[in-house]
Amino acid sequence: MKPQPPHVQSSRSPFIVGDCALMTIATGTKAQNLREFREGLLKVPPSSIYHHFWGRLLTPRFDEPEYSNDFAAWAYRALHEKALAERLSAVDPSGYDDLEELRIALVDIVEITLDARENVPSARSDQMFHFLRGKLVVMDSEVTIEHPDQLPAVLPGLSTGSVYYHFIDARRRTPDKYDDFCTWLRGWEPDYDHVISRLRELDPFFSSLKEIRRLLTAIFAEPADDRGAVTADALPPGRVARESS
Repeated sequence: MKPQPPHVQSSRSPFIVGDCALMTIATGTKAQNLREFREGLLKVPPSSIYHHFWGRLLTPRFDEPEYSNDFAAWAYRALHEKALAERLSAVDPSGYDDLEELRIALVDIVEITLDARENVPSARSDQMFHFLRGKLVVMDSEVTIEHPDQLPAVLPGLSTGSVYYHFIDARRRTPDKYDDFCTWLRGWEPDYDHVISRLRELDPFFSSLKEIRRLLTAIFAEPADDRGAVTADALPPGRVARESS
């Protein structure tokens, strides 16, 4: 069963935790040199741009970990263009309003390198860049959270797939670009306004999913100040994270 993302409700309905896995799909577009790479950037669907930035969080790489996206890693490994790789790696997709704006920024970076070269940087035939896109397979984790104050205890046990689905993927599939935790907490306003602000300030791009999970846990574990949060021991019977039947 595909879990429905939490919605803003006055009834403060439970948070149904989802999980996900990533399927990688070829677009049919590939590049051996930098000019072909630029043309590929211009023609592939936006989902491919998204995948090469965010999909790697679900499929960790062990090569060139210092480069933050697949484009930068290829520029370094296959084209041996370190300066280009560093410029591409400095691109934070969270800073762009949409994927088309991000696409234009990438193309501009590539064109600067092309304009500065008499010869077009090229890779070996076995090191071509293959533009891919990802498809999420969403699953029910069978975990339900009844109250926000349970999150510090529940978050450390969530899978990285759950973190990705609710904190990364949600920003793409919701109109206001809120993660699912923020969306749910808006139903508990004003008690969690400060937490929502802290979550909105968190840029997840340069962190691993495990690090994001740790940061989320720390935010929810912060002192409640004057919002009158209920402690876990004070929750009424049934207000515990439970496995749904």
